Amino acid sequence: MTNIAARRHGRPRSEAWLTLLEVVVAMSILLVVALGLLPLGVIAVTATENEGHLVARATEYSQDKMEQLLALAYNDASTDTRVFPAAAAGGTGLAVGGGANPSAPVAGYVDYLDYDGNLVPSSGTTAPANWFYRRVWQVSSPFTNMKQVTVTTVVARGVGSAGRIPRATLVVLKSNPF
Repeated sequence: MTNIAARRHGRPRSEAWLTLLEVVVAMSILLVVALGLLPLGVIAVTATENEGHLVARATEYSQDKMEQLLALAYNDASTDTRVFPAAAAGGTGLAVGGGANPSAPVAGYVDYLDYDGNLVPSSGTTAPANWFYRRVWQVSSPFTNMKQVTVTTVVARGVGSAGRIPRATLVVLKSNPF
């Protein structure tokens, strides 16, 4: 009678312990695979968080500089926006010039921010020791009574194993008389 009852459940009583063993082996294999994939998940989350965070901040700082420049009068060629608050003289204002390449900043068209986004005093194109963000801008005049302002912000160092440097670039047109 016991053999009949054991066979109704699929296995003879002498083999019933194999089910537990099979489950333990299957769970062990699954655990090994999951632990093997865990570092990839950690790397992906870290890279995404770091790069996403830094690009968002670079974009925010580009936008801040763009707003500061667009608040100037169309013909302003002397306001210094490299300091805060902007000084009435000693800068380039919206004078045509500068460059949008952060690797080759142009004097008067570059400023530096620390990790928290605070302006760091600098002279010319020499980067201060504690800079974390570099902002460069270029003002050009593609048409009569029209200025194109380009602001690019980059982070001091690359992110991830590929070493990609997060950056943000904004381009806006400003017309005269507005």
